[in-house]
Amino acid sequence: MAVDVIMPQMGESIFEGTITKWFKKPGDRIERDEPLFEISTDKVDAEIPAPSAGVLKEIKVSEGKTVPIQTVVAVIETVGASAAAPAAEPAPTPVAAPAPRKAEAPKAAAAPRAPAVAPAAAAAPPVTTAPPTVRGNGQKIRSSPLVRRLAKEHHVDLAGIEGSGAGGRISKRDILAALQPGGARPSAPAAGAKTPSVAPAPPPAGGGAMVHPALENAVPRERIYFGNYEVRPMSVMRQRIAEHMVASVRVSPHVYSIDEADMTRIAKIREGSKAAFETKYGTKLTYMPFFVRACVEGLRAFPTVNASADGTTIVLHPEINVGIAVALDWGLIVPVLKNAEEKNFLGLARGINDLAERARAKKLTPEEVQEGTFSITNPGIYGGLMGLPVINQPNVAILGIGAIGKRPVVIDDAIAIRSMVYLTLSYDHRVVDGATAHQFVGRVKSYLEEWSEEIL
Repeated sequence: MAVDVIMPQMGESIFEGTITKWFKKPGDRIERDEPLFEISTDKVDAEIPAPSAGVLKEIKVSEGKTVPIQTVVAVIETVGASAAAPAAEPAPTPVAAPAPRKAEAPKAAAAPRAPAVAPAAAAAPPVTTAPPTVRGNGQKIRSSPLVRRLAKEHHVDLAGIEGSGAGGRISKRDILAALQPGGARPSAPAAGAKTPSVAPAPPPAGGGAMVHPALENAVPRERIYFGNYEVRPMSVMRQRIAEHMVASVRVSPHVYSIDEADMTRIAKIREGSKAAFETKYGTKLTYMPFFVRACVEGLRAFPTVNASADGTTIVLHPEINVGIAVALDWGLIVPVLKNAEEKNFLGLARGINDLAERARAKKLTPEEVQEGTFSITNPGIYGGLMGLPVINQPNVAILGIGAIGKRPVVIDDAIAIRSMVYLTLSYDHRVVDGATAHQFVGRVKSYLEEWSEEIL
């Protein structure tokens, strides 16, 4: 019996996905729930398990292709009694279960929240006006949040673009085609006006360079050589990161505050407790929960750092949702630790480790990279003395943590060897002033240096 494998819906606002890798080829045997293919969406990358055991009979959508949700991407031929549900009702999986599609045009959120940075996943700064939802002829405009963001950023009227997706949905390719030289970018199109939906390969982030014809349909992992030069197309995640970083630098006037904190007390606590902590609680004791705990105290004292800008208004978030950047071999993603202000030290440690492990295993859900209100990045674990990170929109601040190392410092007119770390706060000067930023970093520094909270 044949079982259809469909493109899953990874969140109610996600209507398409890009297949980045197949783990099996036609003719291969596969077990139920074994990873079958990998997808990338606007929000997150994920491995999709097989809905049934059997033999992969056919792959209908190749790597690098973007298709709407519920599209049949492959067919599995079941074998013997292990056959799973019929094709019309594929077996549900933790991340692949399709959700009923809601209204064609999702409503704008009441208060902006932060998405993934990352990379892997990226969303746009909040906007004050919603894009049009109907064309001049009354037909609904169907598009994804990413498409609406690109339209807003580049002042493209979606009513003037004819969608090439299912049911006339405007895809990312359609809007990128409109942004090409000579592409239609009407500011006030006549009713029923249409734009050709020719979809060339997306240009490099930032624009300016022409795409070589040999690269137009290249799979992200493909490498092409021209003489001594290697040309490697951006992966889907890399493209999302590029879009997100360019948008952040464009929208937020970045200013930086730098301080250093004495981590000697915490270093001793961690060194003396990490073995017992892992034995007792079953999770590793890293430095990150110390920094998150200190940031929670700083954000409580200075709530404008835990905010978003929405046009000419400032949205102060009552909850503290901390996005923590996780470096991956193939990019960067920022899972969000929700309601950090409600968690004790153990809860922070477990939550941080769990998100990092599942990020590296591609097991995150779209909801786990959304609604961040403040971000932390820790390049110091790779030896960096300090860094000036780019703000993760729509947050107004991100804390960069440098390497923790022993340095000579002056204490009471005497030179001492202490474990020190540089803290760098990048902040949006539309919302946060220098005085507030320095006071926030000072509060974080004091909490770290005077740590008194029990961790066991």
